[in-house]
Amino acid sequence: MKIRQAKPLSKEAITSDWPRFNGQGDDAKSFETKLTHQWPETGPKLLWYLEKGQGYASPAIEDGMLVIFHRMNGNEVVEGRNPETGASIWEYSYPVEYRDRYGYSAGPRASPVISQGRVYLHGVTAWLTCLDLTTGKILWKRDLTRDYQVPQYFFGKGSNPIVVDGLIILNLGGGNEQCMAAFDCETGKTQWILKDEWGASYSSPTLSKIHDRTVCLALTGGESRPATGGLLIFDPHIGERLVRFPWRSKKYESATACPPLHLGDNYVFLSECYDKGSVVLHIKPDFSYDVVWEDRELGIHWMTPIESGGYLYGVSGRHQQGAELFCVNWKTGEVMWKEAVSWQVNLLGRDLNLQLFRASLLQTGDEFLALSEFGSFLRMNLSPQGWKIKQKSQLFFAPETWTLPALSSGLLYIMQNDTDRMSGTANRLLCYDLRGE
Repeated sequence: MKIRQAKPLSKEAITSDWPRFNGQGDDAKSFETKLTHQWPETGPKLLWYLEKGQGYASPAIEDGMLVIFHRMNGNEVVEGRNPETGASIWEYSYPVEYRDRYGYSAGPRASPVISQGRVYLHGVTAWLTCLDLTTGKILWKRDLTRDYQVPQYFFGKGSNPIVVDGLIILNLGGGNEQCMAAFDCETGKTQWILKDEWGASYSSPTLSKIHDRTVCLALTGGESRPATGGLLIFDPHIGERLVRFPWRSKKYESATACPPLHLGDNYVFLSECYDKGSVVLHIKPDFSYDVVWEDRELGIHWMTPIESGGYLYGVSGRHQQGAELFCVNWKTGEVMWKEAVSWQVNLLGRDLNLQLFRASLLQTGDEFLALSEFGSFLRMNLSPQGWKIKQKSQLFFAPETWTLPALSSGLLYIMQNDTDRMSGTANRLLCYDLRGE
């Protein structure tokens, strides 16, 4: 398609990179300013799009480079592109043999991570790869399946790595109870292994400060009989375990994917949608804990809930039907509201009742952008008093839209992970202009 010119950035605009799947703060929030708050019913201005392969990875953007990770023609492919135009700058690929046993995408689940001029990739078969951000030249790679006997798990490997102080940390889930691992960012050499019987989930580790100590939080629990898993809090520099809290459904088929969330004041939120639901822990100075509250009816599948003003906003529900947007007071566990957000639309000549279903949320200032798993794009106000739709557009109509959008320098990047039933276009990365005055 023809590339359209993005609006010039306002001189007063605050912008940021998007180096990891949940953004600069690892919390699905953007603090960019001077964004537009109005667009036509068809959606924001589409600048460009490009065909992509299989997978659920989100793009990463830093230092003027857009990096995407997907599978095409039997290869896992990493591409460096111009974030303004989508023009190709470099490409790296390697063959991969993987077929999802449940019939889902055979592409990567984990998103690129950019740090200190390097790109880190965690492939669906547990290849860990490091590339130079500017050139795409390979710096090192590790076959973790071979080195650590990593099983395939339900949907291959899908936990996003995290970088801290020269180490890349991964929910490894290898054999011999090799649960978490850290690798040297420059060489790929193993620096430590945290031993635990809990396997690798699809939840991604997060960094935080608890009692003035930098710690890593990982919600673990891979495919196992009996099903086991839970929260590990550990020192990311040496792999010392500080907290171990079991939190995993007894169901064999449960696949934990929601990241653990530090809510401030040494409180931690966990959620899964297969039986256990949600829980908040209060971590004490000696790193023991109290369970503050738990709610089996509040279960998040994969999206990252957003904390704002003492409340937590997210989507509860294992399946499309029954998924509900919610607001909960995270210190008390009081559910302020929990509702299915729905509307009527004429699509493909049919009157349909669409919903947010299991949507992803991205906070921009005091508003929220919501992307449904069928390509509905909403601008919303969320508060303890309720929700309000400010704008609504159907960008495309494709299932498995499970990837959180990325926002950088006023440009919004959205992954279409299946064929658009409206236009017939195959999987795409679409770039929209959100730049305001």
